[in-house]
Amino acid sequence: MGDYSDIEVFNQLFRNYKDRFVRFAKTYVYDSDLAEDIVIESLMYYWENRASLNEGNNIPSYILTVVKHKCLNYLQRLRMKEDIENYLVQTEEWELNIKIATLEACNPEKLFLDEVQNIIDQTLATFPEQTRNIFISSRYHNKNHKEIAEEFGLSTKSIEYHITKTLKSLREALKDYFPFLLMACKMFD
Repeated sequence: MGDYSDIEVFNQLFRNYKDRFVRFAKTYVYDSDLAEDIVIESLMYYWENRASLNEGNNIPSYILTVVKHKCLNYLQRLRMKEDIENYLVQTEEWELNIKIATLEACNPEKLFLDEVQNIIDQTLATFPEQTRNIFISSRYHNKNHKEIAEEFGLSTKSIEYHITKTLKSLREALKDYFPFLLMACKMFD
């Protein structure tokens, strides 16, 4: 018999307060279905925990407090979700701006020339110092064979040999770049 009277009490609470509690919840969550779900969950929470409540508790006040907390939890989760979404949007925008700035600053010709220069430097580093210095004098300092021969105390034939040997190695090292170098030279003609 006690179970029947408990159910009657619950049904009476439901009939008397459900609509008021739903209106209250809806003013915060702006969604009728969600507000109704929150109220029903709150009523069920009360029902499941009614044995631990004091006799003097105002039951409608207690249920309204549960509704309030459930609305707060929902709004806090919503705010956190929006904060995370805003953070992700800002991060995506920042990454996109970085990519755009990087592409705008990218100079393919310079990258290409830097790579070629790096291969030249590495190849020259494999030669003995004298051969390397003879080539540098010829190509970077624009000295002719006679001037280089006098500087190093060698014959012009020796100078030609060192330069030819170096050029052959460079051609081999840069063989993959020749088609691009030829196109680049034509573009600047």
